[in-house]
Amino acid sequence: MTTVIVDYESGNLHSAEKAFQRMAGEVGAGEVIVTSDPEAIRRADRIVLPGDGAFPACREALFDHRGVYEAMEEVVIRQGNPFLGICIGMQMMASRGLEYQETPGFDWIGGEVAKITPADAHLKVPHMGWNDLVIDHAHPVFDGIESGQHAYFVHSYHFRVADPAHRLAHVDYAGDITAMVGRDNLLGMQFHPEKSQKTGLHLIANFLRWKP
Repeated sequence: MTTVIVDYESGNLHSAEKAFQRMAGEVGAGEVIVTSDPEAIRRADRIVLPGDGAFPACREALFDHRGVYEAMEEVVIRQGNPFLGICIGMQMMASRGLEYQETPGFDWIGGEVAKITPADAHLKVPHMGWNDLVIDHAHPVFDGIESGQHAYFVHSYHFRVADPAHRLAHVDYAGDITAMVGRDNLLGMQFHPEKSQKTGLHLIANFLRWKP
């Protein structure tokens, strides 16, 4: 079994690679590789798409790597293999992003990525640091995870999901902010699981065990 972390030069992948390799070893989930090779992506059993920075820049960088999106779409949408988007990798699953300009997303989960506007003017944007997860819908990825466990966030835009059934978890930041999305074989985490200590590692392990 192979998990591919897609490398399209968006952020430092070292910590994510180490976290996924550690948990794959613990749960017997095979190898974890970081690559931008479309053929390696096509052979993957699971795909992880990270992302740091602005939505338009990340999308442009991804599509500049010829054949990478097409390989992901084949494995994830046509074959139904498990997929996890992290931070901007989750946001790109939306129908569109509104950061700086309207930018099309993958449209894998309906909704849009819009600026965080807390009801409390004293709260700063970006939403940065630890916040407590509130689980909205049961999912195998939450095995051993309860509401109130915390995760580490760094973002100024959030995923407004069109169908409430696809918002798996949220956090409160003077209003609800989507923390996790999912449907079928798709999962997304706005926070960084590799930086979220015990909770994040547990979620990574559950993803690596998950058989949708």
